[in-house]
Amino acid sequence: MTKTSWMIRTTAALFVLTAAPFAAMAADEHYLSKGIAINGHDAVAYHTAGAPTKGSADFKSKYQGVTWKFASAENRDLFAADPAKFAPAYGGWCAVGASKGKKIATMPDLWKVVDGQLYLNSSEGAQTAFTKDTATVISNGEGNWSRMFATEADKL
Repeated sequence: MTKTSWMIRTTAALFVLTAAPFAAMAADEHYLSKGIAINGHDAVAYHTAGAPTKGSADFKSKYQGVTWKFASAENRDLFAADPAKFAPAYGGWCAVGASKGKKIATMPDLWKVVDGQLYLNSSEGAQTAFTKDTATVISNGEGNWSRMFATEADKL
């Protein structure tokens, strides 16, 4: 084996060994359903249409290594221009769950946009708790998210 061949193989092996954990970590930073962010709903539509709207496989974008679907090319392009503006808080995990240090799967019809930020919740009870004391839930969620975002859901 030549020195160049050895270097290429070693570099490739190191890439595989170091990239795999980051790929797994990045995926769990977002709540995914069948590999798609926010249950395949259009993150922009919550802001523009004021309602959960199913995205289409025809209009997809990648953000933070995750696939996002949109109802239209216009929404996809808005998202691609400023994904942080439209992506839900806490990677799409339940806002009330994040306020308690847990990653809990969400329901697309349990949501609220507060100060331009989309928040999703997991149950009617969580939605009620979020609505009743929004400021506290958000404050606690923000405090917890910095330590929990890269932790696998089942480890919290």
